[in-house]
Parts: sequence; structure tokens; C-alpha cells
Amino acid sequence: MKPANSKHNSVVYSTEHGRTCPACGKPVAGCSCRQKNAPAKTDGIVRVGRLTKGCKGKGLSVITGIPLDADGLAALAKQLKQKCGAGGTIRDGTVEIQGDHRDMLVDELKKLGYTVKRSGG
Repeated sequence: MKPANSKHNSVVYSTEHGRTCPACGKPVAGCSCRQKNAPAKTDGIVRVGRLTKGCKGKGLSVITGIPLDADGLAALAKQLKQKCGAGGTIRDGTVEIQGDHRDMLVDELKKLGYTVKRSGG
């Protein structure tokens, strides 16, 4: 017999509520975990800056204000990293790319149809 707290005992469909979210167990219409993946509210301007703090003096190109959900942001980050030939990550809704590639990133984001500003020095 399976224990009561097993993941395999979760309700997938209920006639009372309809489909339920597998992550939180609430009805899909009232699910709160899917809303976390929604894009953040921005002013419509994508900003490309440079960050050196915490990088041992090496620079990072930081892109903020991209109005995409988590999956779209990951796909865009992959495309930009390949274009720059550098590594990077996504942190708190911002894309960080190793090295100073601001000019290339601004051009590429403009080609993709974003309103882009270069921020910082």
C-alpha cells in the first residue's frame, strides 16, 4: 500500500472542479503557480547595461525589461548567447551574458523588434 503523502495519489481530474494543477493541486482556473511564470510589467523598453560588481572585475552584459514569460526568456537568452559566442544565465527575469557585448545585443534586439536603450556608462 502507498503512503498517503505519495505524489502518485494526487488528483488529476475532479468532477467538482475540473482539471487541477499538478504542482499546487488547485483547479487550473485558480492556480497561482502558473501566474508566477507570467511576464513582469515593464515600461516597454528593453535596457542593456554592464555589470562588474561581484564578477571579480570581469564584465557582464545585463538585459532587463524583456516582456516574455520564463520559457520565452530562456529561448531568447539562448539565441543571444549563441550570437555573442559567450555563456550566460537568467536571473530574476534578467538575462546575463558574460563579457561586454552591449553593442551587439542592442543591434540584435532591435532586429527582433524591441525598443532598446543602452543603460549605464
